[in-house]
Amino acid sequence: MTVQTTVKTDKAELQRLAREQAYATPLKDFHPGAPALFQNDTLWPWFERLRKEEPVHYCANSPIEPYWSVTKYNDIMHVDTSHHLFSSDVGLGGISIRDVPPGYDWPSFITMDQPQHAAQRKTVSPMFTPDHLDQLAVLIRERAGKVLDALPRNETFDFVDRVSIELTTQMLATLFDFPWEERRKLTRWSDVSTALPKSMIVESAEQRRAEMDECAAYFTRLWNERVNAPPRYDLISMMAHSDATRYMSPDNLMGNIILLIVGGNDTTRNTMSGSVLALNENPDQYRKLRENPDLIDSMVPEVIRWQTPLAHMRRTARADTELGGKIIRKGDRVVMWYVSGNRDEEVIEKPNEFIIDRARPRIHLSFGFGVHRCVGMRLAELQLKIVWQEMLKRFAKIEVVGEPKRVYSSFVKGYESLPVRISA
Repeated sequence: MTVQTTVKTDKAELQRLAREQAYATPLKDFHPGAPALFQNDTLWPWFERLRKEEPVHYCANSPIEPYWSVTKYNDIMHVDTSHHLFSSDVGLGGISIRDVPPGYDWPSFITMDQPQHAAQRKTVSPMFTPDHLDQLAVLIRERAGKVLDALPRNETFDFVDRVSIELTTQMLATLFDFPWEERRKLTRWSDVSTALPKSMIVESAEQRRAEMDECAAYFTRLWNERVNAPPRYDLISMMAHSDATRYMSPDNLMGNIILLIVGGNDTTRNTMSGSVLALNENPDQYRKLRENPDLIDSMVPEVIRWQTPLAHMRRTARADTELGGKIIRKGDRVVMWYVSGNRDEEVIEKPNEFIIDRARPRIHLSFGFGVHRCVGMRLAELQLKIVWQEMLKRFAKIEVVGEPKRVYSSFVKGYESLPVRISA
């Protein structure tokens, strides 16, 4: 038996046991936000059962505070677009299932309600206009070519580090006009900012605090340089020269910086890695793509749905309300499971299949909806499209040769490593 066959057998057994456990566990004991389910990729039967039996579910006994899970597409849309009923405010806990820890409660425009949210978001939106994306596309293609041409042949390497992290971090450095030689600091700060205590990304709370303080000091220096210089076309300068953000507090600056780092780094890099994995797990789709590279246009939104790089977003109820036959009380935390809504059989045909030529591939929740819809989603799609165009030009196939190591998180749904090989 080959190593790959053994891996597939072990994975199938793990999924079988996960399904048995999910259907044997009483619904009252469900904790779908357990990070281990995501790290082990055993989350699927838990959400499948919730969608079928209790699509709006109250978890009363989790290690964190009690929370509601919203698991079906249309219910998630209702929560996401009803910002008058459901708040993102960091003062109420923020946008993750776990309340923001004391000392990390930096307000950003994604953790603000209207009208403050729109005013600050508008400051950075010019970065993502069609005309500017056309300019960035030239740069993305040039850099992708260089990174891909430097990859080894007939040798196992980590796609996450060599391609996904490198390309997304290069783009982040450009968006911030961040010192090029230190760009990997952005990757590290992104990982540390979302790390859970058991993730082993940091060894202690003191180390996390020290690294976040380093991030704050670094960007404060860049801010002070940009605010006292003529306006430039980078995110820091845009905020420094806008009335909506020029006078924001240091905490507000830090909040927006972390938001833009995580939004531009984690989501794109994990979907990039996920696309290689998805095509390897579905060789018929990979063959279809190689035979017709024009399918990249529909493959990109399909893999964004398939991967769902941010598994959830959380809101806090502003008032008593009803959802899915359940009464949600003012102050309750409400978790929209995008990863589940993207597999909702009532909205998406054959949702558990990866199909790169879907007729309507953009029917997914991965970017959110309503006022908080991802401001950089077109840039993310552009990066993925160009990278795959360039990979198909160069490689007959990128072969996954081992199991990915997944992130310990029920928020960021991503990969720490993905071993691959390219034949000469």
